[in-house]
Amino acid sequence: MTTEVVKPADDPQIGNLATPINSSDFTKAFINNLPAYRAGLSAQRRGLEIGMAHGYLLYGPFAFTSQFRNSSVADIVGLIEAVILVVILTICLSLYGSAGVSKPIATITTPNPPEALGTSEGWSEFAGSFLVGGIGGAGFAYLVFQVFKSGVLETFGNLIG
Repeated sequence: MTTEVVKPADDPQIGNLATPINSSDFTKAFINNLPAYRAGLSAQRRGLEIGMAHGYLLYGPFAFTSQFRNSSVADIVGLIEAVILVVILTICLSLYGSAGVSKPIATITTPNPPEALGTSEGWSEFAGSFLVGGIGGAGFAYLVFQVFKSGVLETFGNLIG
């Protein structure tokens, strides 16, 4: 008795296979709740949310692992480097959108891909919002780090207890 773990989702010649990983309910729920695939979001909202996450997460590695990590300007250098990378990623998104994109393909994990990312206009809106969100996310990470570094939270902790 043989059990097939991997089965074709539709046409086996396309290569869209249903595995225990990509066809599980957990994986489908997780992937479909990411901003790239969440239903009801505009291309601008997707770009803003994804850009904020990228900008926020890029600040730390640049601030703490750059060649300026042991200097007094490491914080601002991390911010500048994160913003530069967000700008480079935005240029790449714009180039991809202007190269002529096709309609997103439905898979077993994402049965309803967003239609807005199937046009050049949608990718243009996404890229512009990604830039705004990325710069804002990096700036917010910088501000949060400055608040922690300043010791303001320790002062409030001393007032309470």
